[in-house]
Amino acid sequence: MSWLYNFIRAFQIPDLRKKILFVLGIFVLFRLMANIPMPGIDTARIEQFFANNQLFGLLNLFTGGALDSLSIVMLGLGPYITAVIIMQLLTMIVPALERLYKEEGEAGRAKFNQYGRYLAVPFALLQGYGFLALLTQQQVIDRLSPEILITSLVTITAGTILLMWFGELITEKGIGNGVSLLIFAGIITGFPSSLRQLFLSYDPTRLPAYVAFFVMAIVIIAGVVYITEARRNIPVTYAKRVRGNKMFGGASTYLPLQINPAGVIPIIFALSLLTIPGMIASFLVGVGGAIGGIANSVQNFLVNPWGYGILYFLLVVMFTFFYTAVTFDPKSIATNLQKMGGFIPGVRPGASTSGFISFILNRILLVGALFLGTIAVMPSIVQGATGIVAFQFLLGGTALLIVVSVVLETLRQIRSQLQMREYDTF
Repeated sequence: MSWLYNFIRAFQIPDLRKKILFVLGIFVLFRLMANIPMPGIDTARIEQFFANNQLFGLLNLFTGGALDSLSIVMLGLGPYITAVIIMQLLTMIVPALERLYKEEGEAGRAKFNQYGRYLAVPFALLQGYGFLALLTQQQVIDRLSPEILITSLVTITAGTILLMWFGELITEKGIGNGVSLLIFAGIITGFPSSLRQLFLSYDPTRLPAYVAFFVMAIVIIAGVVYITEARRNIPVTYAKRVRGNKMFGGASTYLPLQINPAGVIPIIFALSLLTIPGMIASFLVGVGGAIGGIANSVQNFLVNPWGYGILYFLLVVMFTFFYTAVTFDPKSIATNLQKMGGFIPGVRPGASTSGFISFILNRILLVGALFLGTIAVMPSIVQGATGIVAFQFLLGGTALLIVVSVVLETLRQIRSQLQMREYDTF
């Protein structure tokens, strides 16, 4: 119960209380905006479309229900996440972007993130237009006039930019990562409706299935927490140095490598990539000819639970290795250790240290990648085993991983803030 004690203590400190209340205030604004529909659009026929479409139902979960109501923030942070994905991919083929991201420190990262914000604007316009065109073709909404279409696109883009600003405000003035917390707020919004659905669909004859469901949920949550917090510690020793009459160094510490160093980013990457072909196929399925046949095949493949699940699993595993390769550089870590007089016992400094770290990282990364892939497809497994649909996103799968990661990271930051203030009292 130490987390509850730390949370209560955080509200007793004025500075931390203001930060927490600021984050909660942003959440309230986000939920208000998610319930404001765009002008000129009737939302009466949209709920059935999302109920019958697994992919868009999952996207609606991450926007906190803002998508199926066609609110002014219907795209959520999707365009910004897509822009960041494109920028990360470009670092592999554009040397200037790679230097900017990896070698120019905080100033380079800030400029890199700024490019991502600029790129999010055209992506918001493109995704907004594609989604509205898809709904129009599926006869979910009536055909929009040019004036209403332009107004809707401007509103959608403005909503995405405003959420980006909210995320940066939370990161700067609140506690935790703003983008992650906004996604977290969108996910937990579905908890009351899932709870209501569970009570309304309760059948006493299926009590063993409910018990099995909740037992699986507890095991899954425990496994997610365990893997998220798991680390492989590499021992590091610093050589003794004499300066004047004083001796420095000689201490022993460790280099922690997380089992899941990529966090939830690979799952978000995979979801974003799965969204694009699904939207394009749905848009082209009525064209006819060879293009229509290919679009129909792609759509049927994504609708098939087995095909969608296998592709989802493989993309998550692939992006886990890719994202870690982009953000984690063993060579720079080995160079920094050598500059500070540190070394791994039994391993030569320099290239040998870099190779040793890469060897350890690849071994634990395989476990983390398989774990992420399994968690991503867990809702389908749980639903197939128990037949219970309610809470399938909240107690298994991507949403659970995001919720657990965000909660643990936020509690960790609250704990560090409390410890910092304890040191100030000495």
